[in-house]
Amino acid sequence: MSSDYQNLHDVSGKAAVVIGAAGGIGHAVARGLAANGARTICVDVDADGAETTATTIRNDGGQAESVKADVLSDGDLDRLTTEYGDAEILVVTPAILVRKRITEQNDDEFDKQVNLNVKGTFRVVRGFGRAMAERGRGSIIGFSSVRAELVEPGSGVYAATKAAVLQMLRTLAAELGPDGVRVNLISPSPVATRLTEDVRSRPEWFEATANRSMLRRWAEPDDFVGPALFLASDASRFVTAANLAVDGGWSAADGLSRISG
Repeated sequence: MSSDYQNLHDVSGKAAVVIGAAGGIGHAVARGLAANGARTICVDVDADGAETTATTIRNDGGQAESVKADVLSDGDLDRLTTEYGDAEILVVTPAILVRKRITEQNDDEFDKQVNLNVKGTFRVVRGFGRAMAERGRGSIIGFSSVRAELVEPGSGVYAATKAAVLQMLRTLAAELGPDGVRVNLISPSPVATRLTEDVRSRPEWFEATANRSMLRRWAEPDDFVGPALFLASDASRFVTAANLAVDGGWSAADGLSRISG
């Protein structure tokens, strides 16, 4: 295969479906893909938020449309995969975290996290994965977390769902690889989004989390645009089943790293 090094990250002419595009990482990644040429379909259960993202992209000169869809709804998911089954890029970001100790969580809270974080991801990648395999190409990008391997009191169920997503998508990569479809994951450290408002509202927690990173700051949604673009584009054409840590060194260091220098 010949190489066009100057255009490795160009995704012009490709349709990119971003699930969870109304805010946070999904919003940033949708804008980043569009800025590099993709026709971006901004999907979220929050219709107004999805349209705000799409409008921002169009105002910046990109191509975008918005779709209201609940990934746990059969009708919404069937419509989504039917109408946008030609997508060559799929990014799946939604997740929820009920921050409670395991012994204090009830069944409804458990089900809520497992249903969206695991089942929702499963349903989306199943539908789009089938279509990509039939065409013989595509890139699927899921989101795990440092919590898939590093525990924190109060996030046990969430951590379990992220470990499940990690192994599920690695398996999907093995299953779809022969069909020309790549499947990869991004694992963030805590990100400054609505999911972490409770932690960031407490100065001592905010500082402790920032200092856990080698870069001494929180991750921001924009930090995930480059990694997602890499995995979506030909820049990563021989990368599949990878779990890319985008965590400021969080997962490589113990707590003593904050004492250095």
